[in-house]
Amino acid sequence: MIVRDVVRLLNADVLSGEDQMDAEVISGGAADMLSDMLALCGPNQLVLTGYIQPQVVRTAMVSELLGLVFVRGKDIPSETIKLARQNNFLLLRTKSYLYASCGKLFAAGLKGIDER
Repeated sequence: MIVRDVVRLLNADVLSGEDQMDAEVISGGAADMLSDMLALCGPNQLVLTGYIQPQVVRTAMVSELLGLVFVRGKDIPSETIKLARQNNFLLLRTKSYLYASCGKLFAAGLKGIDER
């Protein structure tokens, strides 16, 4: 699956990393705790989360994630978006809730991080 497919499936807004629409996504997961992101994540993976503070972008970059998908249509702090843009890091936002978003991606064939 490529990022463009994720955007379409989740009806997501692209907040940062617009040039990564054709990047391959090999797996996905969900986490609201930064420690879980550090333990589970790696290259070409997306994590869906409700955690929107700037620390989540720093953690995702250290974990070498492809990007983050913010759920529930949250208002993202400008500092979070600014940090992502400065580092050309992929940020998406969907109005869908976490459970439904994960389900849509899984049903479309995206493997979970634990299935790679």
